[in-house]
Amino acid sequence: MGNLLPRPARGLPDLLRMLESEWPFGERHSMRIEAFTEEGSFVVRCELPGVDPDDIHINVEGDQLRVEAERRQEERAESHSEFYYGSYSRTMLLPSGCDVESIKADYDNGIVTIHMPRRETPEAKEIPVARKGK
Repeated sequence: MGNLLPRPARGLPDLLRMLESEWPFGERHSMRIEAFTEEGSFVVRCELPGVDPDDIHINVEGDQLRVEAERRQEERAESHSEFYYGSYSRTMLLPSGCDVESIKADYDNGIVTIHMPRRETPEAKEIPVARKGK
């Protein structure tokens, strides 16, 4: 039977995992995302397994989209865990042409999917320059 106690660090992969979790710089962890365009919308998917959807907050401020979440730890006596608990956050620039009023998000199987429809962009229009004084 395998040992459930943590093993000593085994090099670069463990170091990278520690840096990814922002340790020792703070309590927030980074979340993994993917972004792509699909059927006229910008889509961002965030990996948040084990997070209650009520603990996920998505905000738009200016040209930034911010996703914050928290996974709460259940108290257990004499336990070992390698799960990340605490706050997760990610801020990203909104793509140009994004219709902020129509952003929608859903949560399924530990993945938050944010759909950001594109606004209809008007055709280019040249603005005439008037001469002053004539």
